[in-house]
Amino acid sequence: MMKTNTYLPLLARLSVIILVLAVTMMTGCTAPQRTETSVGSAQTDGQNTPPSDQGTPVKYSSSFTSSFDTVITLIGYANSQAEFDRWADLAESEFQNLHQLFDIYHEYPGLNNLMTINNQAGKGPVQVDARILDLIEFYQDTDQLAPGKVSPSLGSVLRIWHDHREAAESGQATVPNVADLQAAAEHIDPATLKIDRQASTLELTDSQVRLDVGAVAKGYATEIVARLLQSQGMTSGIISAGGSNVRLIGKPADPSRETWAIGIQNPFVSMLIPEGQSVDVIQTNNTSIVTSGDYQRYYTVDGALYHHLIDPDTLMPANHQRAVTIVTPDSGLADYLSTAVFLLPYEDGSKLVESLPDCEALWIFQDGSMRATDGLIALLKDKAQGNAKDMAENLAK
Repeated sequence: MMKTNTYLPLLARLSVIILVLAVTMMTGCTAPQRTETSVGSAQTDGQNTPPSDQGTPVKYSSSFTSSFDTVITLIGYANSQAEFDRWADLAESEFQNLHQLFDIYHEYPGLNNLMTINNQAGKGPVQVDARILDLIEFYQDTDQLAPGKVSPSLGSVLRIWHDHREAAESGQATVPNVADLQAAAEHIDPATLKIDRQASTLELTDSQVRLDVGAVAKGYATEIVARLLQSQGMTSGIISAGGSNVRLIGKPADPSRETWAIGIQNPFVSMLIPEGQSVDVIQTNNTSIVTSGDYQRYYTVDGALYHHLIDPDTLMPANHQRAVTIVTPDSGLADYLSTAVFLLPYEDGSKLVESLPDCEALWIFQDGSMRATDGLIALLKDKAQGNAKDMAENLAK
C-alpha cells in the first residue's frame, strides 16, 4: 500500500526541556509504573515493580554511562532480579565492547579499533574484529538508499566541525573556514576503504581519509545488543541508548498494557519534557524509534545555530527540517535513515521512506508544523494537535 504524508500540527502544550539525557537508575522496588521513554530527550519512568506471588514477570530497570558517551537504560520484565541482572550485565558488557571497537577518539590495549585504522591510514591494511567489517559493510549496503549522504569516510570533514563544537564549549565559537572544509572534502571517497574478509583487514588507501561512524554506530550497536538479549531469553523490554535511539523488545509483559509508550521531543524548547508532557506519544511494540534533530549537538555563532548533522554536498549543517523520527524494526537501519532523511529535502526523504517496507517517519519543520506517514499517525496517542513553536511560546508567557 502506498504511504501518504499528511500535514500535522503538534500538541498544544509543552514544558521547557533541557537537551540532556534524563534516565533515572532505579535500584529499589516501588509500585508498578507506566514505562515511557522520550525520544530525543529520553525520559524513562521505568521503575522496578515488586515481585509477584503468582510468578508473573516483574519490571526492572538499570542504567550505565560507560558506552557511546551517553546514558544507556535497559528496562525489562524478568522472573527475578537475578535474571534481569544477568541481562543488564550482558548488555553493558556488549555495549562496552562495541563502543571500544567503534571509538575514533581513543585506543585500547591489545585492540585495533577505528582510531587505530585512522592512525594507519595510507600505511597498509589493519587486522580488525569482524564486527568492524560488518559495520562498514552495513554502510556500503545501505548507501544505495541515499547515495553519499551517510558515509563512514566523512571523518575528515566531520572532525573539523567536531573541533569547532568543542572549542565553542570553552567560549571560542567560530564557523569552520570554507576552504578548510573543501580541502577535507577531497578525502571522503568511500572507494578508499578496502575490506579483505579472508584476512579480516580494513585499509584506508588515502592517508588523509578518516572514518567516523557516529551517524549509525549507536543504533547499530543497540540492534546487536537487542538480538543478544532476545537470544538469552528476554521477551519484553526497552533499550534506550541516549534517548534518541530506542529499541523495543516484544510488548510489555503487563496484562494492563498493550503497547510501549515512547514520547517525542519538541525541538523548539531547550529543557527535558516532564513526564506526561511529550509532544506526542508513539504507542507500538517490537520495533525501533530513532530521532535525528538539530537540537541535539550544536553551538551558536552570532545567533545562528550550527548543529552536528552535516550535509556532505554543502559541507554545512542541513536545514530542511528541525527533526526527523523513524520507526522501523532494525535499530541500525533506523539510525541510518533518521540521519539520511534529515539531510534530504522533505520531498526526497518522503519518497525514500515510502519506498521501504515497515518504515514510518515524522518530520518537524522550522515553522513548527509536522508531517508524518499515515502509518506513523496511526501509532500516535494524541494525533498531534497544535504547533510546536506555539507551544514553546505559550510556556514562556
